[in-house]
Amino acid sequence: MSKKRWIVGGLLVVALVGATYLGRHLTGASSNKAATTKKVTTLKVAHTQNYVPYDFVDEKGQSDGYEVAVLKAIDEKLADYKFEYTGTSDDDLLIGLESGKYDIGTKGAWYTEERAKKFIIPSKPIGASIIGFTIRKEDAAKYKDIDSFAKEAGKLVPISPQNAQWSVIEDYNKKHKDSQIELTAAESFKVADAYAWVLEGRYDAFFDIKLSFEKAVTAEDGSYHQYADKLSWFPYKGIPTYPLIHKDEKNQAFAKAYEKAIKELEKDGTLAKLSQKYFGEDVFSYVDK
Repeated sequence: MSKKRWIVGGLLVVALVGATYLGRHLTGASSNKAATTKKVTTLKVAHTQNYVPYDFVDEKGQSDGYEVAVLKAIDEKLADYKFEYTGTSDDDLLIGLESGKYDIGTKGAWYTEERAKKFIIPSKPIGASIIGFTIRKEDAAKYKDIDSFAKEAGKLVPISPQNAQWSVIEDYNKKHKDSQIELTAAESFKVADAYAWVLEGRYDAFFDIKLSFEKAVTAEDGSYHQYADKLSWFPYKGIPTYPLIHKDEKNQAFAKAYEKAIKELEKDGTLAKLSQKYFGEDVFSYVDK
């Protein structure tokens, strides 16, 4: 082989190797670019702005609270989604979810059949609300739990049939045919009336959320702290709370992604840690397994 032909052959080999490398490099770059430009779906999250510690806007104007913190942890797990948060009123949140103004809403919401008809409600809760009975302190030995309250035929402050609390007592009565708690449909009344009615002996207990009792009665700056030495509270159970999701095809896909992410957060202890941070206890420990 002549020197000239050897040089030409060598140049062809170099050219082929270079072309192959360049092709692979460009293909890789194109693939990486496709990965980095993958579409991210932005979801608008509405939350109540003063329901501490579930959902609120802090002194810096930032969205905060237990449920907001859980959603932020979920957002970190879901690369295909980005959440934008808006603090708003309870009414605007619900109306906005129905209309599609918002995709997700958090408000310490319990499951109800009415809500399930309007919104997507995941099977896995985001948190829990601890509910129990506000009673007179003088009756603390008589009413120690829901079973003793039912056995002693305690009289409960009326509840609106549209309120999820009504369903909780209905469920208890279904399971305890021989020991019923009488349910009376409520007319409009203020919480202050409920506390006063219990103190007056008109009723024996007010079916009350732990957080509400602590903020209103136990706290020194509570609106009804003047009743603190006359009223006490005992727990019944934890009621799961859920994000409410606007019904459309896009959000159906998100609901499935939420289910996977919330299970991971439960398994790795994130939910329990956030509960301790915002509530000072693990609210899930009160929920029936």
